[in-house]
Amino acid sequence: LLDVIASLTILLLLSPLLFVIAMAIKLDSSGPVLFSQIRVGRAGRLFRIYKFRSMSKDAEKGGKAVWAAANDARVTRVGAFIRNTRIDELPQIWNVLKGDMSIIGPRPLLVMYLPLYSEEQATRHNIRPGITGWAQVTGFRGETKQVSDMANRSAADIWYIESWTFLLDLKIIVLTVWQVAFKRDENAF
Repeated sequence: LLDVIASLTILLLLSPLLFVIAMAIKLDSSGPVLFSQIRVGRAGRLFRIYKFRSMSKDAEKGGKAVWAAANDARVTRVGAFIRNTRIDELPQIWNVLKGDMSIIGPRPLLVMYLPLYSEEQATRHNIRPGITGWAQVTGFRGETKQVSDMANRSAADIWYIESWTFLLDLKIIVLTVWQVAFKRDENAF
C-alpha cells in the first residue's frame, strides 16, 4: 500500500520533470525515450523494467546486455547527466505502481546473471526488487567488473532482507536522497 501511494504521489509531483527529461533525451539523440529490459523479480518472476534511455539507441546490438563502464562511448550527453543524478531510474516508479518492484529492495537482476548466484544469494528473490536498496547506498552500486562485485552486492542485499525494519527503509531513502544530491560520481554506472 505504501509503495502504491508513494509511486502515485511521485508520478504526480514529478510529471513535469519527467516530461522535460523525455524531451531532452529526444532532442539529444535518435531513438526511444525509454529503455526496457527483462529482469528477475520476486519468486523468480520475469518482468520488464523501464529506465530513461541514456545510451545510443543501438548500445546493446544483438540483445546482449553489456555493463556500462566509466567513460563509456555509448552514453549520450543527456545520458551522462541522468545517470550521474540517477534520474534515469525514475520510470521504475511505474514498475512500483504495477507491483513488479518496491521503492526499497535489492536491485533486480538481469536474467543472464541468475546462474552465477548461489542458493543463498538467490534468497534476494524472496522479496520484490527495489529502485534503491542497502547495497546501493553502502557502496555496491555501479560497474560489475568481477564475480566478487556481485557477491558483495548480494551479501548486502541478503543482510537487508534479514535485517529489514521500517526504520532501515527510511534510512535507505535518506541515504539515497543524500547521495543523489551531494555525492554525484560520474564513474558510477
